Amino acid sequence: MTRAILLVDHGSQLPEANRVLDRIADAVRARLPDAIVEVAHMELAEPSLAAGLERCAAKGAGEVVVCPYFLGPGRHTSRDIPRLVEQARAAHPALRVRVAAPLGFDDRLVDVVLARVDTAE
Repeated sequence: MTRAILLVDHGSQLPEANRVLDRIADAVRARLPDAIVEVAHMELAEPSLAAGLERCAAKGAGEVVVCPYFLGPGRHTSRDIPRLVEQARAAHPALRVRVAAPLGFDDRLVDVVLARVDTAE
């Protein structure tokens, strides 16, 4: 079964903010060159989660892992994204869709925080 990764963030009216998720997707594709990797935004920007799921299905995915690009658990990761996934799945009942946990705590994120501290202006 072909698995796809659908990265989902909140979405922004600022295009440069939305491009961050595109860059993450490009980096995932570089590490997994044969993988289906798509992006979606919950609101304020396109593609929507439903459109992202549609792209995954159109590329032949039998399973999609929705990866919330959020740091911690909250309303969006515990309620909103699962609700949007269920709504979008209605168009693809045979598609297996799982929702991953948000990024959460990871020692590698500490390195990122410290790097930002070192480069603060």
